[in-house]
Amino acid sequence: MYDMSALYQAQSVQDAIRLRLEHPEAQIIAGGTDVLVQMREGKRAGKALISIQGCREMRGVSLDEEENLRIGSLTTFSHITADPLIQRYINVLGEAVDMVGGPQIRNAGTIGGNTCNGVTSADSASTLHAWEAIVEITGKNGVRRVPIKEFYLKAGAVDLRAEDGEIQTAILIPKASYDRTFGHYIKYAMRNAMDIATLGTSVNARLSPDKKTFERVRIAFGVAGPVPLRALNAEAFINGREVTLENIQQFGRTVLEDIHPRDSWRASKAFRSHIAVESAKRCLMESVKLAGGEL
Repeated sequence: MYDMSALYQAQSVQDAIRLRLEHPEAQIIAGGTDVLVQMREGKRAGKALISIQGCREMRGVSLDEEENLRIGSLTTFSHITADPLIQRYINVLGEAVDMVGGPQIRNAGTIGGNTCNGVTSADSASTLHAWEAIVEITGKNGVRRVPIKEFYLKAGAVDLRAEDGEIQTAILIPKASYDRTFGHYIKYAMRNAMDIATLGTSVNARLSPDKKTFERVRIAFGVAGPVPLRALNAEAFINGREVTLENIQQFGRTVLEDIHPRDSWRASKAFRSHIAVESAKRCLMESVKLAGGEL
């Protein structure tokens, strides 16, 4: 069923780097919910695999010394959703990954695999962009950290250098992004379950102490372009303005200046644009409510 030339099993991050340097053509496999399906379909026939399932240091959620939220790349979707730190500081990420596939996929699929695929429809992608996540990458030259917007190079390609033995080891959410901040994610799909997003929208808001002003708003989309993207013009419009329905309405319309949806069999460009406007407004309205504001 699975046509592979070899399977190497790493027992630690350094072991994975060694194997990657020795076999640069090999495919990294974590949960296998994407790679094994592709292999069964013949798309990766004859590939060698490097399993990183044994790298225990890449699992779990914690706060580092600077109170950044650190999510190990091998942490499964189910564990992210249930983790107390996620629920306390960035519950929207748990809600977003809880929309991935079905329970079996969420129990096996990992946040690292979801991002390293480089696909714009990944349910974690827009939320990680909206919360300005930083990707931790480890290789023979040590650790480097890359803003997630720079990690995605193009559709299906991310900034991991096989020649340096690099693997993604964690995703960080800076305290400056989650502090006093509340967010909401909307996945629009043709079905309510087990479907790829036609459009994903993630918004988070930080309000002024009196809850009357948008102190800081971030918005990102999946499937609104070849890679997940932030709507920077919309953010620039709303930041510093009063919390009113009129401003939220204009915020929604402004996202059209930022997105680049395409026609596909799932939805037309015009329909995706319409969904983007509506979901941006609804996500921001819900974020305001979660932050204690009133509309």
